Amino acid sequence: MPKAIFFDVGNTLLFPNRERILAPLRSKGVFPSAEQLARLERRTKKEFDHMLETTGHADHSFWYIFYTHLLEELGVQDDGLRDNLVEATRLSANWDSIRPGTCEALEQIGKRYRIGVISNSDGKVSDTLRVCGIADCFLSIIDSGVIGHEKPHSAIFQAALRELRARPEESLYVGDVYSVDYVGATRAGMEAMLFDVAGAYRESGLPRVESLDELKMHLHCY
Repeated sequence: MPKAIFFDVGNTLLFPNRERILAPLRSKGVFPSAEQLARLERRTKKEFDHMLETTGHADHSFWYIFYTHLLEELGVQDDGLRDNLVEATRLSANWDSIRPGTCEALEQIGKRYRIGVISNSDGKVSDTLRVCGIADCFLSIIDSGVIGHEKPHSAIFQAALRELRARPEESLYVGDVYSVDYVGATRAGMEAMLFDVAGAYRESGLPRVESLDELKMHLHCY
């Protein structure tokens, strides 16, 4: 079992505020369903993983791909709208939807393990975690916008390990994108687990959970 656990933020601890982010679509009378968004997330993750493994580039294009597919499905041709949606989604302040029980689950995990955050963000993820009431759960919060390196680059994982004084072989990283989180963490010498709410990796055979409750069971935090 690990001694330290690091978490991704987006689609792991916090989720996009769809009402705010998708407001430009709703103003046009277009309302994508939750099922459609989840299906597109699964599709985009598979495409993005393949692209990142092929090119090795950082993950700036994920939301560009996602919204390109969404607008195509909705029959909306508007590059400016797509770019606005991408920009809104990249703001950490728009990731303030938190699931019930998140704070309590983190507190339980934190009683047994040293826990921290490693996030590709805009330098303000600490503020968003604080607004959502879970910043104090972590001993360390590493934001790519502050560090200057993005996952899957090993430098951001190494910075987090140093700050928490953790050894990579005794650390677990939990995140939602295979090519960014799983690959980045394992290349840095850490164990990794996918937080797969959308079910993109159900057939992958990789270690994965779909909720914090499932993660708690895996970690024996009851």
